[in-house]
Amino acid sequence: METSAPDNKPAAKLKVALIGNPNCGKSTLFNILTGLNQSTANFPGATVDKKTGFSKIPSLSGGTVSVEFIDLPGAYSLNAKSLDEKIAVELLQDTSNPHHPDVILFVADASNLKRSMFLATQVIDMSYRKLHPKIPVVIALNMMDVVEKRGMEIESELLSQRLGVPVVPISARVRSGINFLEQTIVSPLEVPQKEIFPKISIEEQNDTRTIERYRIITEIISGCLKIKMKKDEDVFSSNTDKILTHKIWGYLIFIAILLLIFESVFFISAYPMQWIESLFIFFSQWGTDQLPKGELSDLLVNGILAGLSGIVVFVPQIALLFFFIAILEDTGYMARVSFIMDKLMRKFGLNGRSVIPLLSGVACAVPAIMSTRTISNWKERIITIFVTPLMSCSARLPVYTLLIALVVPAERKLGFLNMQGIVLMAMYLIGFLAAIGSAFAMKYILKSKERSFFIMELPPYRSPRWKNVGLMIMDKVKVFLFDAGKVIIAISIILWFLASHGPGDSFSEIEKKYEIISDQTPLSSGRGGEVSGAGEVAAEKLEASYAGRLGKFIEPAIKPLGFDWKVGIALVTSFAAREVFVGTMATIYSVGDESNDQSIRQKMRTEINPETNKPRYTFAVGLSLMLFYAFAMQCMSTLAVVYRETGKLKWPVIQFIYMGLLAYLASFVAYNIFK
Repeated sequence: METSAPDNKPAAKLKVALIGNPNCGKSTLFNILTGLNQSTANFPGATVDKKTGFSKIPSLSGGTVSVEFIDLPGAYSLNAKSLDEKIAVELLQDTSNPHHPDVILFVADASNLKRSMFLATQVIDMSYRKLHPKIPVVIALNMMDVVEKRGMEIESELLSQRLGVPVVPISARVRSGINFLEQTIVSPLEVPQKEIFPKISIEEQNDTRTIERYRIITEIISGCLKIKMKKDEDVFSSNTDKILTHKIWGYLIFIAILLLIFESVFFISAYPMQWIESLFIFFSQWGTDQLPKGELSDLLVNGILAGLSGIVVFVPQIALLFFFIAILEDTGYMARVSFIMDKLMRKFGLNGRSVIPLLSGVACAVPAIMSTRTISNWKERIITIFVTPLMSCSARLPVYTLLIALVVPAERKLGFLNMQGIVLMAMYLIGFLAAIGSAFAMKYILKSKERSFFIMELPPYRSPRWKNVGLMIMDKVKVFLFDAGKVIIAISIILWFLASHGPGDSFSEIEKKYEIISDQTPLSSGRGGEVSGAGEVAAEKLEASYAGRLGKFIEPAIKPLGFDWKVGIALVTSFAAREVFVGTMATIYSVGDESNDQSIRQKMRTEINPETNKPRYTFAVGLSLMLFYAFAMQCMSTLAVVYRETGKLKWPVIQFIYMGLLAYLASFVAYNIFK
């Protein structure tokens, strides 16, 4: 009887390591082979993600074979420079490693056969020459559907004979050839019978020998690869690249695309956001009217429900932003952005590989910083890690859109440009300019003579895979709702308690004071009377509460930036996560509100500054607050991952202090210029 591994996973009798170039479809194939039976962890002693999955594959000889698949990080060469590549090489060579494979499954991009064969031949040579015992190698020629569309043909049997290993044509995208590949993996396999490049060891290859390997690869694939005709899509791709990667037009088109995205985020999301706000107002009013008076009802309505409204209302904007990002990635355009940005990046101490983490930082800085592992140059990797949190992440989007809606009129320029969309784009550009400006300074602070190169293959243009787009949107929204939502709800509950209670008998004294005033000067009936009086009581209680006293304690330090004590409370809670700002403001403005007939935006818009008798949130205050959130390091998760990736405490400490000072200075200057 077969035993089972922990967590009900089948005991692996065969270990298969997947290796290949980045973007060869390796992860897609891994997902197909393993289904949902996967887990992610770190390789022992390293910060590189290790993905493992289990499957039971029927054998031609009868029965099933339990297989553990290990998805290794993408690599271009076994001459390991980046952390990802080093981990892959060490696992393949270390026979004592518990994940050392029984079979190496090399995933090759068949549409770019020559490039794929460089690493494939190195893997075959390593198996033949260095591994004891030798490991069988199976090559999966992925993306055969793309090969066919391009009018090409690959004779896999001839290629198999020349390489001395099984070659299986597949297309993971359309699930073609998967069954045959599985049968090949679990069938008896021979180890490589010859070396492809026997003249020199892998470690001793210099640039000249690398060229020699490509010459031999050209001889191997000659006759195996046939080009029947040049497809119209190749002509289209070439002509399109002349425009999108142009040294001038390429940048202008990218900026235009960004502007279109941010305009759409504001324009399209306005309608579902209004519907969601109306829904929460309805529930709040219903809860206020129907639930029995007491602390539990107050917690549900003004704590939990108010906190939830600050999360859910921004889902349409999060979904829209990642809808556009997913399309840009899936069509192949983002690779062109990396290509055109390489020359610019180098002037600031970075290279083209830094573009991917920086652009990923628009989603979240944590995975973006982890993706810097592909940068082999130590100096460029440290700089990229240091400046990536300055990119405006999705956690800042709710803060930006709330404040922009408050202080920027929704008027149009040139007939179609919405000012709110322009300001939102400006905030993202400010983050990017701060990032490359900081990188430029670090270029001269950090000393390193190591040189780096950026080589990338531009993928073909293709129509978006709408299923992938939908999955990405669902994943990002789920992360926002549940990961960030758990933090926001927890803080909302704590904040409700702090805002609803005060030290000693401070609340009862306020109530007594207003009872005396009420007896001496009876309040007028109706909305302007009783509610107004109740509002004054609630406002004074809020100031006397634990939360109010904390805000008042902070207020002198933040008053030069245009912030009051309520904003001060939100600044403190936001150090857990930036998006907590909205939930905090929603809770603060809900505590003591007995009507609950307005959204958080309406409540903030109607608040009056008693010192000026003008709206509390002017353009100067709104801009100052947005700049503070654009620059301040208000994310404990990011600081933790910076420490983990660099291995030194000094980098997150420097990052926290530097970004904090930059945020304070930028807010101070902006407020005093525009007030």
